[in-house]
Amino acid sequence: MLALKSSSIPQLDSWGTVADLGSTILEGVGAAFGSFTLGGPDAQISAGYFGVNKSRFRMVYPFTEHAMVLEGEVTLTNESTGESVTYKQGEGWMVEKGTPVLWTVHTPRFVKHYLAVV
Repeated sequence: MLALKSSSIPQLDSWGTVADLGSTILEGVGAAFGSFTLGGPDAQISAGYFGVNKSRFRMVYPFTEHAMVLEGEVTLTNESTGESVTYKQGEGWMVEKGTPVLWTVHTPRFVKHYLAVV
């Protein structure tokens, strides 16, 4: 397993809240942070860092994503199937576009690196 230190995560820009990104906040502020390493917000393919503070929110994935946890802990629940998995540093997932996902961020800060395809 590749071990990454929090110090290797670059400075992330404020992206408002996850509600500004199309999610419904259920608990907490849902402050979102990020930076792109490929593409941008309107690109068909993009990659980058995404961070969020401790919160609980619901989203329907607007893209297909592969992600790897760099810092923190999150439980993702597929609301179509009820499947729930908790991810920690070094673990990753794949989510298909259109999947309704409930995010429960357990740590004060959660950061992932992702590759998204619209």
